[in-house]
Amino acid sequence: MLPELFSIGPVTVYSYGLMTAIAIIAAIGMGEYQLKKTGLAEEGFFFGMGIACVIGGYASSKILFWITILPEIIENPARLLDFTSGYVVYGGLIGGVLTAYVYCRKKKVDFWKAFDLVAPFVALAQCIGRVGCFLAGCCYGQPTESVFGVVFHDSSYAPPGVKLFPVQLLSSGLNLLNCLILYFLWKKTNLKKGCVGAFYIINYSVGRFFLEYLRGDLERGTVGILSTSQFISIFTLAVGVILLAVRMRARRTD
Repeated sequence: MLPELFSIGPVTVYSYGLMTAIAIIAAIGMGEYQLKKTGLAEEGFFFGMGIACVIGGYASSKILFWITILPEIIENPARLLDFTSGYVVYGGLIGGVLTAYVYCRKKKVDFWKAFDLVAPFVALAQCIGRVGCFLAGCCYGQPTESVFGVVFHDSSYAPPGVKLFPVQLLSSGLNLLNCLILYFLWKKTNLKKGCVGAFYIINYSVGRFFLEYLRGDLERGTVGILSTSQFISIFTLAVGVILLAVRMRARRTD
């Protein structure tokens, strides 16, 4: 749609990179703002954790992508050197959560409280990031004759001249809805700690499973009749439900 925004000399600003940067800044900024109001940790905690999670998340998202194209890598090991594309969101989420857990343990901050606080803003970051996907043309949808269909001409990812369903924008909207729901649960309810984070996992897993039916980029791999992300969604949904059950039964001080 609009992969390149503008250039200043030899420097080109890409829409996907810019939206990703905005998403990260928004999530960290909102997390820091709420941190000051709750006193959960010292100022700058979410900035440090955010940077660590970005590094851990991007690394794990790349690793998961490599796993999905392992046969191609065996035939052509040079694929390992391509860092311009090929990232799996689920890998980033899993790596980000694990990194956050380690970071909280190191800083002696309650992980469950931190997870609850930041969960709405992770969903907000995903909302913004999917707009970047739409502008770049990646993560594109199935061919459609619907009036909602869009045609990409300059994308390096979406097939040119084909009317595609804008699944990226639908995903962005669902992530925004998830953000609002999670923020309401965190702000207005008295759920036990860890429950908002569990709802984040559940909501995202369900939404992602059904959105996959609208995706057209099948190079991410399949497991039987399911896409790789649908297959992972089943397990993350189970983790979210189990986590919610465990945290609901936990003591308030636990």
